[in-house]
Amino acid sequence: MTRSASRSSSRTKPEPSAREQHVNIDDAEAPFPQPARRGLHRGLSARQVQMIAIGGTIGTGLFLGTGKSLAQGGPASMLVCYGIVGFIVYVTLLLLGEMATQYPVAGSFNAYAIRFFSPSYGFALSWNYWFNDAVSVASDLTAAQLVLQFWTPSYPWLVSLLFWVFLVSLNSFNVKAYGELEYWLSFLKVVTIVIFIILGILVNVGVNQSHTYIGAHNWHIPGAPFVGGFGGFANVFVTASFAYGGTESLGITAGETENPSKNMPKVVKFVFWRQVKHSDVHRLLIILLFYILSILLIGLNVPWDYPNLSNKTTTTSPFTIVFTLAGSNVAGSFMNTVILTSVLSAGNHALFAGTRVLYGLSVVSPTPHAPRIFSRTTRAGVPLYALLATSSISVLCLGSSFIGSGKLWGWLQNIVGVSNQIAWLSIGLASWRFRKAWIRQGRSLDEMKFRASWTWPWGPYFVIITVISLILIQGWSSIFPTFSAVDFVSFYIEIPVMIVMGLGWVLLKNAFIDSTPVSGNADPPNETTSLIPRETETREARYKWKSDIVDIDTIDLYSDEYTDEPLDEVKDNPRGKRFSFFWKLYDIVA
Repeated sequence: MTRSASRSSSRTKPEPSAREQHVNIDDAEAPFPQPARRGLHRGLSARQVQMIAIGGTIGTGLFLGTGKSLAQGGPASMLVCYGIVGFIVYVTLLLLGEMATQYPVAGSFNAYAIRFFSPSYGFALSWNYWFNDAVSVASDLTAAQLVLQFWTPSYPWLVSLLFWVFLVSLNSFNVKAYGELEYWLSFLKVVTIVIFIILGILVNVGVNQSHTYIGAHNWHIPGAPFVGGFGGFANVFVTASFAYGGTESLGITAGETENPSKNMPKVVKFVFWRQVKHSDVHRLLIILLFYILSILLIGLNVPWDYPNLSNKTTTTSPFTIVFTLAGSNVAGSFMNTVILTSVLSAGNHALFAGTRVLYGLSVVSPTPHAPRIFSRTTRAGVPLYALLATSSISVLCLGSSFIGSGKLWGWLQNIVGVSNQIAWLSIGLASWRFRKAWIRQGRSLDEMKFRASWTWPWGPYFVIITVISLILIQGWSSIFPTFSAVDFVSFYIEIPVMIVMGLGWVLLKNAFIDSTPVSGNADPPNETTSLIPRETETREARYKWKSDIVDIDTIDLYSDEYTDEPLDEVKDNPRGKRFSFFWKLYDIVA
């Protein structure tokens, strides 16, 4: 009997689910909730996860970041750069979808990098991405100060403090509270983008305060359409990467998604495209609607030298400018209010993702990558200590009182944008090794729960090469024509930090962690299961620390694979009895 056959036969035996084990264990006497007994709860529905993924792509990067991009690079640079980065992110998301559907656990691509590529690299990546999410919260709170300057410049730090209290309180409840708020805030953003596109077209053809046809006039003013030469063009890449950041975090929600093997592929396809049945043709949906069209209309309607579009003290949203051009300050105030809710949604999303990444670090086996205290959860399944640690970084937003909100937000934006690029690079590396291992070990492609067939075999290589190119060239403006130390650090500080943390983990592991043989995973996979294989180590392995690249010939591709639980099937069945027509329509579209 072959290995795959024996695996399949063994899975036909009824085994208690992870949820049943949680219910049968009496942990009332435990001083703190233990991760093995009470982990994250699968409380996010497909409806919520899809909106979370879309909401992750619509935030301050689109509403405010486009102002900085337009001022620094001009309308043509902004359109080209956002288009390039959008396609890279689309391919990256498909690669992540393959792994997240096969192995849906908390920690997502961080864990995939550890399992399929390199433990030391995965360790550095995980901490880097946690810091990325934590800084994103600070960036969003700083963005709130910029948005409020449309009305009043007084006491901006107070607004950040109130937002911080609200976000921490919300995330302290169960995951359903987070999912429901994010769903409605994302829905509001989607509706607003649609209204903006319609309004932007009307403004361009003459329905504006001056009743003049704008057309492509702003592409021909002095300095346009490419502002700042190659440096301005390259600088837009990091802003675009900041704007698209968050799409990769749909894999983080896999650990708390109901029936992930069924719902995650829908999310992956729905975020960017809708696939036509029985055809290899894909129709552009979310990227075209939310980014490319919006950015095109911004470049057409707003001149790159618009007053206070982006400077040290303030940044004005091009969306607010277009709404103001369409009618009056009342329309601009309405748009600014929507942007403020978008900032709140983005901060909510980043705080949730960062908390789950830190939780994932603490449940790595056999050696945790973060203190075990961060794996302790409340009865509602919330990793409270991880939440508090992540939110504490937000104190950075108070630095705006000394530096200037516009300048501080620009630095934080650069740091987060590069972190996003490193995350996409890591997904490409993990997918490259995952696919090679799958083929090398003779597993059939039909066994994959979701496969982006048109990206085989070039997908991972494309992501790796293009993302490395972006990281290297986007800091051009910080070096030429004059060197800016602060800007240079904001563009490239992530690289030496990743190297130091990776080498530090290798040295620490070989110097202090005993390589005692550990047996394989004995428990059924659940939301606290680590993707890191517990392979038996030999004494010789301790002396090969210089290269800890995972051996694709020996890695176990069967452990931690998700199998649909009976509870998932029970949850799916009742929906067919109520509003069956709408549910069928939803399944076809998604």
